[in-house]
Amino acid sequence: MKTHSPVEAIVLAGGLGTRLRSVVADLPKPMAPVNGRPFLEWLLRYLKSQGVGRFLLSVGYKHEIIVETFGDVFESVPVTYIVETEPLGTGGAVALALRSCVGDNVLTVNGDTFFPVDIAQLQDIHLRTNAEITLALKYVADAGRYGAISMGTDNIVTAFAEKSRQSNVLINGGIALINRQRFQERQFPDRFSLEQDYLAKIAAQRLIAGAVFDSYFIDMGTPESYADVCLTFH
Repeated sequence: MKTHSPVEAIVLAGGLGTRLRSVVADLPKPMAPVNGRPFLEWLLRYLKSQGVGRFLLSVGYKHEIIVETFGDVFESVPVTYIVETEPLGTGGAVALALRSCVGDNVLTVNGDTFFPVDIAQLQDIHLRTNAEITLALKYVADAGRYGAISMGTDNIVTAFAEKSRQSNVLINGGIALINRQRFQERQFPDRFSLEQDYLAKIAAQRLIAGAVFDSYFIDMGTPESYADVCLTFH
C-alpha cells in the first residue's frame, strides 16, 4: 500500500479532566502520568511513527504545563500551540487550529484517547470516497458511553445516534481526516461541538466516510479507564 500519511496533526489537548481529579490532580487530562510519562507523550510518539511531520496542539486548561514539557520540537517533529483563551468545544478548537494548517487534508486526534490505527489506510479511504471528513471507527460490545454510527458497505457514514446501550455497534474512535478547504468554507460559531453540530448534521449528505479498525481503543475519561491505560503502556 502506498504510504501518504498527512503532514499535520491537530491534537485536542485542552481537556479539563474533571472526572479524573480524584486520581490526577492539577494537570490537563492529556498530561496524566502513564508509567512515568505523560499520556500525551505516548500519543505523539505513535503519531510520529505513522509519518506525522507536524503537531498542532490545541491547548487550554493549564496549557503552560504542556508547553514546558514538549517545547517547540518533539523527537524532531515541530510543535505549534493553538491556545484557547476560553473553551471552544471540539469543533471550535478544530476550526481555530485549522487556520494554522497548510495541507489539503489534516489529521485530528483526541488527546485523551488512544486508538492505534493505520493512518495511511485511513487516508486511502478518505481520498477514494472524496469525503469531507473520514473517521476511524471501531466495533464495541457496549456503546453506553458513546453514540452509535451507521455506515454502508461503501464506507459512507449515514447516521449518528445518541448514546445508547446497544451492543456490537460502531463508534467514533476520535481520529479523523478533514478536508481543510471544504470544512473552512462552512459557517460555524466560535464555539461548537464537532460531533453534534457538524458530524450529526451532515451525515445524511453522504459527506462522511468511515474506516473500521480492530485495534484496541482506550478512553481516559474516568478513573477506571485511566487505570486501564496505565496497564496498557510499559
